Formats: sequence, C-alpha cells, structure tokens
Amino acid sequence: MSGKTSIRFILDGNVVEITDVDPTRTVLQFLREDLRRKGSKEGCAEGDCGACTVVIAELRRDGETTETKAINSCIQFLATLDGKELITVESLSDGKKLHPAQQAMVEQHGSQCGFCTPGFVMSLYALYEETPDPTRRQIDDALSGNLCRCTGYRPIIEAASRMHALQAPAAKDRAAALRSIQRQDSLAIEHNGRRFFAPRSMDEFAKLYCRYQDATVLAGGTDVGLWVTKQHRELNTVIYTGQVVDMQDVSTSASHLELGAAATLTDVAPLLIEHYPGFEEMLRRFASPPIRNAGTLGGNIANGSPIGDSMAALMVVDTSLVLRCGEVEREVSLSDFYHDYMVNDLRAGEFVARVRVPLPRSDQQVLSQKWSKRFDQDISAVCTAYRLQLEGNMVKSIRLAYGGLAATVQRAPRAEAALLEQPWSEATVEAACEALAEDFKPIGDMRASAEIRMLACQNLLRRFYAQTQDSELQTVYSYGR
Repeated sequence: MSGKTSIRFILDGNVVEITDVDPTRTVLQFLREDLRRKGSKEGCAEGDCGACTVVIAELRRDGETTETKAINSCIQFLATLDGKELITVESLSDGKKLHPAQQAMVEQHGSQCGFCTPGFVMSLYALYEETPDPTRRQIDDALSGNLCRCTGYRPIIEAASRMHALQAPAAKDRAAALRSIQRQDSLAIEHNGRRFFAPRSMDEFAKLYCRYQDATVLAGGTDVGLWVTKQHRELNTVIYTGQVVDMQDVSTSASHLELGAAATLTDVAPLLIEHYPGFEEMLRRFASPPIRNAGTLGGNIANGSPIGDSMAALMVVDTSLVLRCGEVEREVSLSDFYHDYMVNDLRAGEFVARVRVPLPRSDQQVLSQKWSKRFDQDISAVCTAYRLQLEGNMVKSIRLAYGGLAATVQRAPRAEAALLEQPWSEATVEAACEALAEDFKPIGDMRASAEIRMLACQNLLRRFYAQTQDSELQTVYSYGR
C-alpha cells in the first residue's frame, strides 16, 4: 500500500480533500464542529434516533450510474466517505426553492419541535431519489429509522406521499463528479500515530490484517462506531472493508448463495428473501434502512451479539463461513463458529471473507421471527428461526435456533429431539416447548425478564406451528395480502 493519502469526497458540488484527521472522527462531528453545519443533530450517538441522518451518493459497480442511501452520520467515520458524495439537509435547497421533500413537510405541517425534522427530511430525500412512486409500506420502511418524540408521524407520512407531486429539481450529473474523484490506489491516513487503511482488494486486505493483527476491522461501523461514541475506545489501527470490491460480491452458485462479507444488509436482503421468503420479517425489521445501508452481513456475524438478528436464521439453514488468513482459507459451519459470549472461531489475522447459504429445498419450511418492544428500529428481546421438513405428518428433519436466551445464538437440541420423528401436532409442539426450558436458562434485563423471554419463545414456536397449517407459510408482512 502506498504512503499517506487524503480523503476526497464531494459536498455541495465541491471536492473536499482532508489529510490531517483522526481516523475515528465521525461525519457528524465533522459537520457540526468543523463546518458548523448544525442541521444534522445528535440525538443518541448510536444510530437509533435518526436525527443525524444524511445521504451518501456513490457510483454503482457499472461506473455509470449512482445510488443514494441514507446513513447515520453519528457513527459513520469520516474516512469512509472517500470517493463518495455527502448530502446534508443544507445541500437540498438552492437558497431560493425548497426541495420537494422539504416543501412537502412544510405543506403537510410535518415539523413540530423540529429537532428530528432534518433527519426525516433526509430519509424522505433518499426515498424521493430511489423510489419514484412509493407505497405506504415503502414509506413506513423508509421512515422506520427516524423517531419523532412529538409523535408527529401522520403529517410526515402525508409529506412522503405528497412530495413526488411537486416539481422535481434539475437532475445533477453525479456520476461524472464521482468518477473524477475515484482513486486507483488505496486510502491510507495517519494522525497522531493512529492509522486508517481502506484496501481495494481482498488480497491487499489479507496482507494488511496479517501485518496488523491487533487492528480493528471496520465494516459498516454500526457496532464499531459505538465503541468510539459510547465506550470512548481509542482505535489505533483501523482496516476498512468498504472499498474491498471482491468482498462485496453477491452471487448464486449451483448449490449456494455466495455473499461477500462486506456486502451491506441492504444489498443481500433481496437475494435472501427471494430464496427464503420466511426471512423477510427478520431482514425488514433488522434495525433501520440507514443501519442496513451501512451495516454488513459479515460484520453482524463476526460481531456475534447473542441477540444479532441474522444468525439464528442463517444457522437453521446450515450456513457456513469462509474464513481467510493471508492466502489460506477454511470453511466453518456457523453452528460451530461461536464459543462463548463475544468469543468465536477466528484466529489471529483471520477474517470472514464470504458467507455461504445453501439454496433452499422445496420440501422444507423456513421461518425467522423477531420479538421486541417496538416493531421497528429496536433490538430483539429474542429472535427465533425454524427449518422444518415433514414426511406426511411426521417430522423428518427439524432445526431450531434462538438468540437472546444464552451467551451466543444457539440451536435447541432438546427441543429438536422432542420434535424429530414425531407427528407434527399441537401435542408434540407442547413437548418441545417444555424441552426449550431445559435447553436455555435465559437472563432478565431491560428488554425482558427471563420468564417472559422463555414464554415468548414458546409462544413463537406455537405460532410457527399454527402458521404451517396454512397452505402458504405466513409472515407478519404477508398477512392480508
């Protein structure tokens, strides 16, 4: 990798170039403290409230078209903007005329105290750019990462429905501007002895991680960002996956979905839902669009939170991980990857390169469920997943996995044994519910007591049984279709 370089991105049509910056300085700090742009607000500093929402525009893989995505600037490191365009609420108006997303908010009286309003406007702007005629569900999804403590959601939703009827601004040639700042080398910055690397290939990434084995691997920053903003950790060396093109590939082979570990949750969700419709609830309720636009499936798995939403679903379908250290790769079953709380099978210098999800079988029913205090934008109290294969009315194969009940996401061996080779019936499911209490001894915390967690998992298993009695497996997103 070449020596020290500078961060380059576009803001309001101008190229911003920064050389001397702390590798973990956030976009929100840069906007509010360096540029004194106070539109973007800090409400939570952890990507929960959406008050800090900005939009990022970047080139698609074809190099000719662009995509715009809302992200949380409070946990996004400034160095990750390299080669992209940053769009803030101040960027939308030309000083004479409001953008349709802003004008619609004015017309529909969508602002009350105003603190959350810039974040809502930016989520509306991203929706305006990417979805010309949004449905109500698409509007609800787009706004699910923004919280309004005044409970002014109705006029904001009306603004989302109204904005496309307003005169659109003149189209900008973003692609040409973005092409002009793309680099051929890799980004490397240093500040007060702390380093940030953004390699462009997996080979380069592997070499760097072998050299700096104590480095923090940064993917979307949706967890690592909180290490800085909430835990005040100092990260001496950061290696970023977001520019590693061959870690972002998403494809289908004859037997598997091959998902690059640096592919965002937004990018992998359509393919997963296409093959596993029962994953839709989990993937659509996974945090919020700004989190999914930045966060990666590989990062969620590697972080290994016991309430990480994706792992239970992937575990029941026998997902495996391709781990790489230097030039050596090995494949590990996701079921064997976690050893204890935040302890996994990764060795020094080893990283998750690819996630391999077997293609579904037509004779199996697969479903993932999430239970949390809020429906949208909330951390799970428990998450569950099931894979059922029947022969007649007998259970030929069963997989059950649970998050939120133990130090890691785990299978439920006793409950599985209670179901295997038994009739798929209410009585058998009740026996499995009793066995669940032997598989797990959950803890109680702010999200749920131990007793409520266990009862919720038992009731969710009962719900799964009830859903399988329909001709088509239902999810919370398919009711009433």
